[in-house]
Amino acid sequence: MPLATQIILAAKERGITIATAESCTGGMVAAALTDIAGSSAAFERGYVTYSNTAKVEMLGVRQATLDAHGAVSEETAKEMCEGARLHARSAVAVATTGIAGPGGSDFKPEGRVCFGVTDGTQTFCQTVEFGALGRENVRSAATEHALQMLLDRIISISHTS
Repeated sequence: MPLATQIILAAKERGITIATAESCTGGMVAAALTDIAGSSAAFERGYVTYSNTAKVEMLGVRQATLDAHGAVSEETAKEMCEGARLHARSAVAVATTGIAGPGGSDFKPEGRVCFGVTDGTQTFCQTVEFGALGRENVRSAATEHALQMLLDRIISISHTS
C-alpha cells in the first residue's frame, strides 16, 4: 500500500489532521496526500514556501534563523513544520527544505534536504544527503522520505494517546 494511502488511513483512524510545509518539493508531498480519495477528512492544508519571505510570512520562520542557518537547515525545517501545524491548527505537520539542483555549494551540496515533523509535543528533524541525483530524482526521494517521517509520527501518536 502506498505511503500516502497509509498516512491518510492512519490519520482518519486517529481523527487527526495533517499540514505540510514545502520548499524544494514544491507541493509534491501535499499532492501525494491529496491524490488519495477521501483525503479531505485528514489533510488540512499545504504551504509551498519557496522563498525565504514566504517562509517568514506564511509559517512564522524567524528571519534570525534564516540569517544564522540558511533556508536549508534543520533549524528552518523545524520552524517550518511547527509554523504549519500552528497556522493550520492541525495535529501533525511535515516540512521539507533543500537543494534539489542543479547546483549547490561545498557547504550546502546538491541533494541535501532537511526535514522536520511535529505533533505539537515533539519535533524531529533530519538532514538527508541524497546526492546529485538530478532535480526530479531528489524531489521524488525527498517526497517519499517526508511521507515516511509523517507516517512514523502519526503511528507514534497512537502509542502515546
